[in-house]
Amino acid sequence: MSGLGVGLTPMETRRDVVLHVARRAEELGYDRFSVAEAWGWDAGVLLAEVAGATERIGLGIGVMNTWGRSAATIAMLAASVNAVSGGRFRLGLGAGSPALAEGLHDVPFDRPVEHLAAVTVQVRRLLRGERLEPTTGAKGLRLGVPPSPGVALHLAALGPRSIRRAGELADGWDPFFVPVSGLGRLCEGLREGAAHAGRDVPVVCPAVPAAVADDPALARATASWWVAFYLTSMGPLYPATVRAHGLGEAVDEVVAANPTGRTTDVPGSADVLLDELTIHGDAAQGRAALERWRAAGAEEPAIVLPPGRPVEELDHVLEALRPA
Repeated sequence: MSGLGVGLTPMETRRDVVLHVARRAEELGYDRFSVAEAWGWDAGVLLAEVAGATERIGLGIGVMNTWGRSAATIAMLAASVNAVSGGRFRLGLGAGSPALAEGLHDVPFDRPVEHLAAVTVQVRRLLRGERLEPTTGAKGLRLGVPPSPGVALHLAALGPRSIRRAGELADGWDPFFVPVSGLGRLCEGLREGAAHAGRDVPVVCPAVPAAVADDPALARATASWWVAFYLTSMGPLYPATVRAHGLGEAVDEVVAANPTGRTTDVPGSADVLLDELTIHGDAAQGRAALERWRAAGAEEPAIVLPPGRPVEELDHVLEALRPA
């Protein structure tokens, strides 16, 4: 059976919970633990703390946007976390959003696909011990630490162009909030990019929101939160992605049911989105949903735990979906 990871969103800001989940995931046999970076904690510092509290489990940033750091500072972070974790680190990069680039880092959100690709190439050069290739014409420098060529670079790409670029450049592809029924079609672009670059196809590692509970009402409410929140409060990219897979009518129903963005209702007529976008239900249903993702092409999926929920609920999800 392929590996299984655990991820947390940037909205999970309870450091004690982050450490608890990482330790528990390691105890239960999960292969990787990842945190995302957006507007909260510095992911590198957080993972350094996690590295000291764990021994075996792989660690990752899944994902970091490329607007808040230069390629050099990203590479320094990756080399540092990889060193303190004993070589357990994996770096995930994404194009982010206009809100993150312009509203938090005060830089223009300009040509995001090209920017992500350029940063990826430069980060890989630096981690290999090679010189940066500055666009200014200056002489490029190397990092002053031992090379870390073993750090895998994963890209979170959702659009057709960015997925092809991921196929050309990445070791892994980490999509989030894509319909399970569309995963196979998206993988075609990944394979096209890899073939164009003459390299192996990246490992397919979707991050899937989890909503598993013994109480059916709680499981549905959590799954509804995932779907409604990301379709109404996290910018235009996610609803556009879901619409592109023929689910526009259901998206419209969710948007209409949550006009202020402060509610998280999914009408029964849009329940297809719960099945397409989340792993939800009781333990047996959750495991069956996870196998559906594997059958669709997920080689190393990761379950993403809902932020702010009681630790007991998070532990239940981890135990229900633990690797066989």
